[in-house]
Amino acid sequence: MVGRKISWWDPEIGDREYELVRDVLARNFPNEGRVARQLEERASALIGSKHAVTSTNGTSALYMALKAVGVGVGDEVIVPDLTFIATANAVDMCGAKPVLVDVEPDSMNMGVESFTNAITEKTKAVIPVHVSGRSADIEAICDAAGEKGIHVIEDAAEAFMSKKKGRCLGTFGVCGCYSFSPNKIVTSGQGGLVVTDDEEVDVRLRMLKDQGRPKRGTGGDDIHESIGYNFKFTDIQAAVAVGQLEYLEERMKRLRRNHELYVEHLSGLDGVRLYEFDLGSGELPLWTDIYSDRRDELDEYLMRLSIDCRRLWHPLHMQEPYRMPSENFPNSLDCSRNSIWLPSAYNLSDDDVLRVCESIRRFISGQ
Repeated sequence: MVGRKISWWDPEIGDREYELVRDVLARNFPNEGRVARQLEERASALIGSKHAVTSTNGTSALYMALKAVGVGVGDEVIVPDLTFIATANAVDMCGAKPVLVDVEPDSMNMGVESFTNAITEKTKAVIPVHVSGRSADIEAICDAAGEKGIHVIEDAAEAFMSKKKGRCLGTFGVCGCYSFSPNKIVTSGQGGLVVTDDEEVDVRLRMLKDQGRPKRGTGGDDIHESIGYNFKFTDIQAAVAVGQLEYLEERMKRLRRNHELYVEHLSGLDGVRLYEFDLGSGELPLWTDIYSDRRDELDEYLMRLSIDCRRLWHPLHMQEPYRMPSENFPNSLDCSRNSIWLPSAYNLSDDDVLRVCESIRRFISGQ
């Protein structure tokens, strides 16, 4: 029986966001200003970093972080093969070369061994990605990188407020980068954030985002100390994000509840394997993802029941800009072909999740 549609994800904008946007418009200063600063301060306090710098999107956040630590032409940056293509594109924007490595089959994240095996004399940085909010092998990666003088830039686009051992992902490396795109727990339409504890990196980030100015100027007789660009984040966008923060705890609770229900009702089911989260350590499952060797059939079955899922990305080595032979990426290829994100939105009810679980059970049993 087909019921109402259950979406994979739905962003929500509430009354508070409208109120804050109206305030920005009434002040007649829609550019980056005090509301963007407010967002940086609140995000920094939530995440536990000394500094936070907003940007136009998650891709520009990664680019700024890489540039701030000196990544440029001739450098290599190690990137997991299974990630959204923006991770590698940000490296290319710097004129550097993304070096792809296979992922761990149980987490879809970069492991320390694949990272260390890929290090060369040209390696300048590494970008561990925390897929779905699940931590990469971040402590071991940071230790190994530190021994070689390699900068760790965390792609925490999917990991806002997700933690490892009580510490927010994005705060282990020199920089952590987040996204405020529509399928995140906090959205401003588009937007990004870089956090760091390094004072000098913070200054470079602010110059990179604002035409090389260390301090905001008039646009007239300003001092430009270095090359910079325009990655400013408007107060209109910031107002939306600040409003979204007011629902953060409620949304986090719902995402954890979604995952707990999936674990309770799908664990041990033949033909389906859930990718694990360490909820006790503080990991926050932005999305619940599963592995099934009948992934495409399952997706099509659920779609006929008005249950919307999302198939995993193609590995980067299969995308034309970064094409390489598949023989070096068996785990990425297997996970990509057989993994799917289940409905994970923060506006789901228990009944919605249970309907998804029952539908999956019926598919497995052939009913």
